[in-house]
Amino acid sequence: MAAMARIDRALRSNIKLRHLQLIVALDEFRHVGRTAEFLSVTQPAVSKMLSEVEQMLGVQLFERSQRGSEPTPSGRSLIRSGRSVLADYERTRDETVALESGAAGRTRVGSMVVAMPTLLVPAVEKLKARAPGATVLVEEGDLTHLLPKLRLGELDFFVGRLEPGYAAPDLVPEKLYEETMVAVARPGHPLTKRRSVRWSDLAPLPCVLPPPWASLRVKLEQQFYREGLEPPADVVETPSFLGQITFVRGRDAVAFMAGSVARHFEREGLVQRIKLPVRVELPPVGLIFARSRALTATSQHLVKCLREVAREVD
Repeated sequence: MAAMARIDRALRSNIKLRHLQLIVALDEFRHVGRTAEFLSVTQPAVSKMLSEVEQMLGVQLFERSQRGSEPTPSGRSLIRSGRSVLADYERTRDETVALESGAAGRTRVGSMVVAMPTLLVPAVEKLKARAPGATVLVEEGDLTHLLPKLRLGELDFFVGRLEPGYAAPDLVPEKLYEETMVAVARPGHPLTKRRSVRWSDLAPLPCVLPPPWASLRVKLEQQFYREGLEPPADVVETPSFLGQITFVRGRDAVAFMAGSVARHFEREGLVQRIKLPVRVELPPVGLIFARSRALTATSQHLVKCLREVAREVD
């Protein structure tokens, strides 16, 4: 009970914002020297401040060694809380500054690459047309990388594929639209001139496929197996649209894209769709919000723009 009272008192009264900034930075860099450089203080100052926090709480937060600093279980708990507190502080600061300066505010979005060209970029354009002073921070990644940041408050919301395996009570998903997958090649590729293409036509060709860990990779390979074929041997693996387009144009390869993305790049003259039936189910594209956290006014405005764009996706 005494330990609990001491920790409660420290968290309520003694732990300051600078202490949390130190703990989070030390977790980020795992090195006292780099942490000191980031915070613009001396290494002894970092060590002294860390000792102060540990004495206030009565627990060790980091294990120090010649290889660096590794958080203890107590340290990891405080780091999680610290990240959330700092994210809320930054959000409040940004909103206050925006109100005082007359600017439109700031929103932080986690986006999967599939949502960038056809959904997020047009939505940001709409937002900027209505509120030129709005600032949009976009962090790109997959659900594994972005959802923890959403839960901590480091992101305001997520836009991308609503993979069913990531559903959770603390998250609120919103489906925007469904789409199918298509095959593409460079404009003028021999396969683009055919009225119909078979999977056996693709098997001997260079292909650009998702990485092995991606669920879509397994689904695409299953398409070849259903046709009694081995998947292509000449493969480049990348989740990047830039990578796909580069190899499609540079190696005469065939790639697979979501239909809306393929149409976007086809209008830009970068790829051309192939008349191949690709029976691969894609999770819907949509938004994910943290149930316990309200959106800022700028985030609400961007979400409205995303919904408008989604209705226009063909």
